[in-house]
Amino acid sequence: MELTKQFSEQQYARALESWAWLDLAGKAPRFTSLFGDVFLESADGSWWFLNTFEGQLVRGWDSGADLTAELDTEGGQDRFLLGPLAMAAYHRRGLHLHASQIYAYAPPPIVTGSFDVDRIEAFDFVAVVNTVGQLHEQLRNNPS
Repeated sequence: MELTKQFSEQQYARALESWAWLDLAGKAPRFTSLFGDVFLESADGSWWFLNTFEGQLVRGWDSGADLTAELDTEGGQDRFLLGPLAMAAYHRRGLHLHASQIYAYAPPPIVTGSFDVDRIEAFDFVAVVNTVGQLHEQLRNNPS
């Protein structure tokens, strides 16, 4: 089972519109986890990770080779691709993704605090990532 997906430039642009409060300038989205976390490449060759669960953008790797090496490990797949959750959604729950879909929680963990596999559903990539970006921005601006 492939643990990453790619989307069109237009899909990435629409999905990431709501994340403008983060510094995405000069970073091009290249692929995502099956949960919509986005891996972006900078002009300098470094790679960044947009964690949509935590609402954070971090520089994770100095090169594509470093990123590939980490994602080829079980620990990297667990941490960045949520491999065990994706496999459980696919095998245990029978959730198969269409080309424009990713896995997402309904409601999201930022609201429930739960990562229960039974709450995973298949949703449109653009809708989920855009909505979660809006939610993180609202929580950031109004933490109470």
